[in-house]
Amino acid sequence: MSCSIHKAYTRNPKDPKMESFKNYPNQTKPKDTYKIAYIIHFLLGAGNLLPWNALITAIDYFGYLYPDKHVEKVFSVAYMSSSLLVLIVMISWNNFSKLVTFQVRMNIGFAMFVVSLMVTPTIDWAWQGVSKEQSDAAFCVVVASVWICGLADGLIGGSLIGSAGKLPKEYMQAVFAGTASSGILVSFLRIITKASLPHNPQGLKKSAHLYFLVSTLILLLCMVCCSLLYKLPVMEHHYKVLQHNSSPSRPKFWDVARMIRWPALGIFIIYTVTLSIFPGFLAENIKSELLKDWYPIMLIATYNMADFAGKSFTAIYVLESIAKATWGCMGRLLLYPLFTACLHGPIWLKNEVFVVFLTIVLGFTNGYLTSVIMILTPKSVPPSEAEMAAVVMALFLGLGLVSGSVLGWFWII
Repeated sequence: MSCSIHKAYTRNPKDPKMESFKNYPNQTKPKDTYKIAYIIHFLLGAGNLLPWNALITAIDYFGYLYPDKHVEKVFSVAYMSSSLLVLIVMISWNNFSKLVTFQVRMNIGFAMFVVSLMVTPTIDWAWQGVSKEQSDAAFCVVVASVWICGLADGLIGGSLIGSAGKLPKEYMQAVFAGTASSGILVSFLRIITKASLPHNPQGLKKSAHLYFLVSTLILLLCMVCCSLLYKLPVMEHHYKVLQHNSSPSRPKFWDVARMIRWPALGIFIIYTVTLSIFPGFLAENIKSELLKDWYPIMLIATYNMADFAGKSFTAIYVLESIAKATWGCMGRLLLYPLFTACLHGPIWLKNEVFVVFLTIVLGFTNGYLTSVIMILTPKSVPPSEAEMAAVVMALFLGLGLVSGSVLGWFWII
């Protein structure tokens, strides 16, 4: 397979399309003063995953509200399936990006995030001391809000990744570093609020409501930044260059997908493995007598820090081989038997230290390989096909998320 992967990315250097693409980064352009465009891409990436991280990090809160439900696993399936649905619509609808501008798509998505994220605390405030039937109804409403969150994620993620795929590679790196930073931000916010309030139901609710509110304020800031982004001189320049090099006809999905089939498989495997372990397995299946209900929160925080380290490391070093990165993705399948050993193996493999080590490996490899593949793949095709390549990769990432969230249920067996 390695030969076929290598051949798929060996192109004729005299191809005029590739020459245009190769010369693109060297064209004179305004400076990104104070790295504002980079910072905004970073912040938008953080905003894209902030609601998801807010939902999964509140495992103790949702576990208290709905003790008989597999909250993390239900949330994963609802969120990822709706996100994938939007990506499919965006790819299938040829004129979607022309009819709905980038800024409109992003602002609609962030508005949906804000509304969805406030559903849980609003229900909690309104329905106190509810019956079992009311609790079930409340849970259905919360899951519906998670599903809407997923729709917004697909809209924002597909638009942001597609846009960054056409730009120099530092912007894609900024987006994915931002997605990882949101996990760290939410984890530490959750730890601070949980530690600073009483360890009783009232304190638990107040801490969760506080960090949902802070998350909402950050999303509102993202809406403001999105409006500013394309007014920056450096971004105006990039899009003038892209319009000059663009092709009048839209590239066909399957033609582009065939060209990038190996990295697409790689990103699918990355997220199938990750989502089948994180967050459901770490939050529900692994227990600690020492750390008790702090254990899932600490494991999620550890994963998020490792994921951020992996995505940030690409700012220092990017593996320049898509073939090697794809093999690295496949190598992550070895994490399955290792995590299975944490559940069914000998006592020493169930130790907190070993579980934390595996969680770090899971997070760092997820972050680094995702960032490498998403940076390299849009640059391996002609510039007129770069946006479609990025959206194809986002689609396969979404397929991996759905696949992993479904496979996550098998740990219960």
